[in-house]
Amino acid sequence: MKIALCQVNTIIGDIEYNKTKILNGYRKAVKDGAELVIFPELSLIGYPPLDLVEKKEFRLAATKALFEVASQTEDAGLLFGTITEDDDNIGTDIHNSAILCYQGKMQFFQHKSLIPNYDVFDEMRYFDSAKNVYIHEFKGEKLGISICEDIWNDADYWYKQRYSHDPVKELIQKGASVIINISASPYSFSKRESRKNMLSVLSKTERVSLAYVCTVGAQAELIFDGASMCFDAEGNLVKLGKSYKEDYFIFDTKEKYKPVEKTEGSFEEETLNALIYGLREYCEKEKFKKVLLGLSGGIDSALVAYIAVKAVGAENLHVIMMPSKYSSEGSVTDSEKLIKNLGISSSNISIQPVVKETLKMLSAAVTEEPRKIVEENIQARIRGVYLMAVSNQFDYLVLTTGNKSEMAVGYGTLYGDMCGGLGVIADVYKTEVYRIAKYINRKKEIIPEEIINKIPSAELSPGQKDQDILPPYDLLDKILKMYLEENKEIEEITGIIGKSEVVNKVLRMVDNNEFKRRQAAPALRVSTKAFGYGRRYPIVQGWRR
Repeated sequence: MKIALCQVNTIIGDIEYNKTKILNGYRKAVKDGAELVIFPELSLIGYPPLDLVEKKEFRLAATKALFEVASQTEDAGLLFGTITEDDDNIGTDIHNSAILCYQGKMQFFQHKSLIPNYDVFDEMRYFDSAKNVYIHEFKGEKLGISICEDIWNDADYWYKQRYSHDPVKELIQKGASVIINISASPYSFSKRESRKNMLSVLSKTERVSLAYVCTVGAQAELIFDGASMCFDAEGNLVKLGKSYKEDYFIFDTKEKYKPVEKTEGSFEEETLNALIYGLREYCEKEKFKKVLLGLSGGIDSALVAYIAVKAVGAENLHVIMMPSKYSSEGSVTDSEKLIKNLGISSSNISIQPVVKETLKMLSAAVTEEPRKIVEENIQARIRGVYLMAVSNQFDYLVLTTGNKSEMAVGYGTLYGDMCGGLGVIADVYKTEVYRIAKYINRKKEIIPEEIINKIPSAELSPGQKDQDILPPYDLLDKILKMYLEENKEIEEITGIIGKSEVVNKVLRMVDNNEFKRRQAAPALRVSTKAFGYGRRYPIVQGWRR
């Protein structure tokens, strides 16, 4: 069977746009001789639709579009994802469904069986699971159609299964000769390789051809890398879609292909590409033409500036240097060197006069000597005021520049340096920021070495260094990664690295700063456990206090 995979970038809720994209892809594939044309999970409405599915008007529009798409099909099959409804008055009555259309109407549907409810997934809130799975005979093949999570429960691959039911195994037992999986699987580093290994084991073990089509695009925090995959019955990866781009290709299950070996680049390459793509997508889908950030002379803002240039172009980035009396000479000169290297526009506006006047005006309320933190936070918040004023004037999207290490322990000022619309590197640890910066400089110096070699400092008080409050970043990040991503607790972490007082302090800082993270800008997700709705902890709690 000739299967055309249409790896498309949809817009959540823009049903007309998505419908047109599906029909255009189908017509192209029909001209190219495809017998079956497949699109990703929920491609008609966009993924994830969240509470939009609870709106009756939205569901009616999706149903109307479904029949309009079906009416325009020919003999070639068209398989895509959308929502459908039951009327049994049990559960939500809404399904995440794969619809197969041909000859002008809907011929077959398969609901999603495994409804994920972990990390960034909250589908149990919206969808009922399938009661059964079915085979559909079409053009001499027995199609086993599944949706995303349905294929992530293979007992032959996973040491521990998340679900007791394996719908794909059931499809095989019912005689499926080709397995189709339509997916919207968010990216994190190494997940593409995990997909390849898992799907390879499945196709080899069951001796079936397999076509996996994944959505591409970014929806706020979630980045979808595409990289659709096809496997022969020997478990070889024989077709691989582009990463971070729409793609289209035909997989002939009867043809012999040369195996594809490489699916993923280095951590630095992949993470950088994902962040650039995530920012570009956010700007395009939210209609921001220009972006703005505060350039401090530190490595975090330097990296975000580089990412912004690659995402939207140097001509669409403006940076503001906002020195105070505590700013080192290098905070300006190093920034100016970066500005020249990137070819971007800039402003230099001192915050010191405003800080001085603010402290003076506060004297009526703050009658004693202000605490150190008062002046530090005033500086950060005045910078936030500057950035938002320029943003309001010119419709810039303000980018926050805090990294994951800082976000984890609350080393940032609400309504100050945390002020902005998107956290570009908020899922990148500080040590990873350095790795990516060095990767950027692998051929020539773009981020000045002075910035990379500088001792990290917020420069909010005399001689201030990050390590006055925090452990060294290499130690901090080891603790954070074990706690946040490996779900280890204090005894386990201490057993690995020692330093029980340091570990206890770091974990307390993480737990006690949920209130800050809850108010932070959305963070582009590139790890297995990012801050945001993928990690949900109570703000008011007594654990470890």
